[in-house]
Amino acid sequence: MTQDLLRIGELAARAEVSTRTVDYYTQLGLIAPAGRTGGNYRLYTPGDVDRISFIRQLEAHGVRLDDIAAAFTSPARDLTGALHQATEDLRALRAALDATSTDTHGLLTAITGRIQNLISLAMRIPPDLFIP
Repeated sequence: MTQDLLRIGELAARAEVSTRTVDYYTQLGLIAPAGRTGGNYRLYTPGDVDRISFIRQLEAHGVRLDDIAAAFTSPARDLTGALHQATEDLRALRAALDATSTDTHGLLTAITGRIQNLISLAMRIPPDLFIP
């Protein structure tokens, strides 16, 4: 089994992040070692590469790491309510677009696009991405 697991340097290289990032994500509870070597090196699963990629996508969309950690470790991992609220906010923004000046229109269009991207990203969350 340990032959399928990755040392921290291997994980960092595959995920295209630094080992410090892997350490920090581990410290925040965003990823967790699957085991240790005889020399006490942390070992991670190949799936952690995808998990780090997903975390980086969320960060690029402006989601804070502590919010990501809370969502990943929450016992109530139901995103339905959050998605419903985001959808309602999106509808309200679209309605506001019709009644705004051209100065405000660009800002609301950018916000609407960001919400659409976040909803799309949330819909692609694999169920096994969460830490049990």
